[in-house]
Amino acid sequence: MPELSHRRRLLVLAICCMSLLIVSLDNTVLNVALPSMQKEFHASVSGMQWTIDAYTLVLAALLMLSGSTADRLGRRRIFLTGLVVFAVGSLLCSLAPSLEWLVIFRMVQAVGGSMLNPVAMSIITNTFTEPRERARAIGVWGGVVGISMAAGPVVGGLLVQTVGWRSIFWINVPIGALALFLTLRYVPESRAPKPRRVDPVGQLLVITLLGSLTYAIIEAPEAGWTSATILAFVLVALASLVGLIGYERRRREPLIDLRFFHSAPFSGATVIAVCAFAALSGFLFLNTLYLQNIRSLSALDAGLYMLPMASMTLIFAPLSGRLVGSRGPRLSLLLAGAAMGGSGLLFAAFDAESANPLLFTGYVLFGIGFGLVNAPITNTAVSGMPRAQAGVAAAVASTSRQVGQSLGVAVIGAVLAAGAGAGAGSAEFIAAARPAYWIIAGCGAAVLVLGALTSGRWARATARRTAALFEEGTPRGHAPATNAGP
Repeated sequence: MPELSHRRRLLVLAICCMSLLIVSLDNTVLNVALPSMQKEFHASVSGMQWTIDAYTLVLAALLMLSGSTADRLGRRRIFLTGLVVFAVGSLLCSLAPSLEWLVIFRMVQAVGGSMLNPVAMSIITNTFTEPRERARAIGVWGGVVGISMAAGPVVGGLLVQTVGWRSIFWINVPIGALALFLTLRYVPESRAPKPRRVDPVGQLLVITLLGSLTYAIIEAPEAGWTSATILAFVLVALASLVGLIGYERRRREPLIDLRFFHSAPFSGATVIAVCAFAALSGFLFLNTLYLQNIRSLSALDAGLYMLPMASMTLIFAPLSGRLVGSRGPRLSLLLAGAAMGGSGLLFAAFDAESANPLLFTGYVLFGIGFGLVNAPITNTAVSGMPRAQAGVAAAVASTSRQVGQSLGVAVIGAVLAAGAGAGAGSAEFIAAARPAYWIIAGCGAAVLVLGALTSGRWARATARRTAALFEEGTPRGHAPATNAGP
């Protein structure tokens, strides 16, 4: 990539952030629309779970393929393709005649989405090469998630209440068109010097693992955890995991280079991303259903209720980026884990739904925690690696987020469905949600503990050794050495 002026680099950052905005906005807007979709399609809790997880599963399964393909064919080219496919998928979602078609069109959206965020992050990483400047750019990137959280519930609620839930997908089309025009005009093409070859077997194993595991979790409350179907899917997931690890360790150019995980900060960031985004997706899923189905609030009022959480994310995400740039990721991770865990604890142990002051305190705490956690995840994932590995490293970080979102909705939804029937009242819903909030509190605790363990001197030493493996082409224990980029 040619050296760009400071103004041009900021413009590239803004264009990349636009892609993140439509993907993140789509998720937050969709949550507010779930009860309306549920009523129109007469859907169960599991049906609502699939409208979210069909998207996040496809996204998670294809992110690494999209990242490596972009490094091979050109990041700008794949980014442009993603914008077109995402916009078309959004338009199709707005026309869906049934829940089944909506789920299918959400998968089309996800194919486009998989070409946006990891590729955009790779473009940012290769545009902002100075570590402190890159950390601040990533902080701005994280702030866009806050903007989507702040705007999503209100915009979504307003659209659902005045036009209908189908209109939430229309907003992606003009934003996508503008981003497409600006990308064609201002974003230079870039490629990895030695891109990886396609790994179809690894890709198929990833899809099988994520799909079978999520299906088992979502459908288990209705089918029964010990039913033959659920047990079969669990066994398929386990076999896929074992096969993936064994196969990838022997490949010269794997889809997932397991040497990344020799770095404690990278491994920690991966697990932290899963925990943080599982907590987020589960938290939004629970509160959307609670505010609209139990408190009988309108979509707009429910969005306004969640505004304190979104506002805190908007404020603390860029602050976290600056904090990471000046002091490293440790403090952000510790504060994030404490805030998210404290929020889950308020709901699990103190029935925060019972009084608005407690409810809003829980929202504020969760928003602060989620705002703080995003920048250190991304920065840790890409900063310890050579620039040539940016595509794969960013894709693994993005994949971890989507896996977390899928598992969060699947697990939290399954816990809720097991404890509350379709006609559950307020008391039954709160009782059924309590174990789910304990899970969210546990996710916050995991962020806190892992943040402490993987951000110290020992952890940084493992990151340096891991980077040296890629710089020097050190052979892996189970395969010949490879100097290939992502």
